[in-house]
Amino acid sequence: MKLEPSTFENFYRVLTGVVVPRPIAFVSTMSGDGVVNLAPYSFFNAVASDPPTIVFSSSRHTGLKSKDTLANIEETGEFVVNVVVDDIAEAMNITAAEYPEEVNEFDIAGLTPVSSDSVKCPRVKESPVNMECRLNQIISLGSGSHQHGLVIGEVVLMHVRDDIIDGHRINHELLKPTGRLAGSMYCRTSDVYEMTRPVYTPET
Repeated sequence: MKLEPSTFENFYRVLTGVVVPRPIAFVSTMSGDGVVNLAPYSFFNAVASDPPTIVFSSSRHTGLKSKDTLANIEETGEFVVNVVVDDIAEAMNITAAEYPEEVNEFDIAGLTPVSSDSVKCPRVKESPVNMECRLNQIISLGSGSHQHGLVIGEVVLMHVRDDIIDGHRINHELLKPTGRLAGSMYCRTSDVYEMTRPVYTPET
């Protein structure tokens, strides 16, 4: 089967069904007036190591209203990416609803905001990894109701729970990150295995 995005109905569902599993950026931001927002985004990844750079994408609008996350980042240039793990997956899902700007998603989801060190917006205490970020740029993609903002940010400080890190290695069996599939489907990453990258040696 060949699928053309311009003609295949609900191509988005197919796209998000094959680009899996996706890590989830649980993004906390704060407006210039001090209003806190917390929302999950599964179009998310790390794209560079020096400087450490992450990206996530958000739809630009909800109806006639700009997304709070994008609006806050554009205003302040700061955000925190909190890693979603099994223990907070249900709380993360609660924050995925479209709440009024004045609603505090931390309170609704029963999560604890704690002060960050390098940015003003809080991080999620219950998340084992928090990445404090400063905005590099936002790239606009698409148009109309399909417009997205691709947020590129530099990680300026990372908080990692002591028990999940050993030297430079993260113990993923202890981290237990949650992955996003399609629709309302998620996955656990408890079944892990290792493959050693081969080294090419030309014949002599």
